[in-house]
Amino acid sequence: MIKKISVSLLFVAILSSCTADDTERINNPYLTNNSFILDLNLNLPEYNSLNFPGNSYATYNYGINGVVVYNINNSQYTAFELSDPNHALSECSTMSVSGIIATCNCDDGNSYNILTGEITEGSGQYSLKPYRVRKSGNVLQVSN
Repeated sequence: MIKKISVSLLFVAILSSCTADDTERINNPYLTNNSFILDLNLNLPEYNSLNFPGNSYATYNYGINGVVVYNINNSQYTAFELSDPNHALSECSTMSVSGIIATCNCDDGNSYNILTGEITEGSGQYSLKPYRVRKSGNVLQVSN
């Protein structure tokens, strides 16, 4: 009897913690939804590093504070916003990239993996804001 009640309570707790609405996770209050399209022609020397798996390219002219694109395997790419998603935009919230880690320039110590977008150091509930990447021939199109 106690076992059935315990299982029932566990089941109710699991169901009540789930939600079909991901807006709280997706709608980060710190980051706006700026529309943009960034075309990266991989034939141009500026973007040459993206022709090789494991390399990335960062630009600070698109997105909110910039965009980083990472080549996983020449057919899969990731792109993320370069604003720390776990605090309000400020002068120091633009992140710098070294290897596969994007680090916030504020004193909060937040760092993120540009392959997955997940936080690797520091604290916060949000991961990096992802952008769409589409490859057509030798052009990568990054968009929001």
